[in-house]
Amino acid sequence: MDKNDKLSPEDQARVDAYLALPTHQVERRPYSPWKLLMVLWAVVSLLGGLSYYFAWVNDVL
Repeated sequence: MDKNDKLSPEDQARVDAYLALPTHQVERRPYSPWKLLMVLWAVVSLLGGLSYYFAWVNDVL
């Protein structure tokens, strides 16, 4: 075992077997930061519009 190895060969074999399970082999779509940005923008806009509406209805504006 090298000085830089963090796991013994037996432990590494167990980790490799665990990661080879079908549960960990799910294909995922690539991460899309623009989609997250648009969802956040929509939520903030909706909440801002609701707060503006409630302020207008209660004669705050």
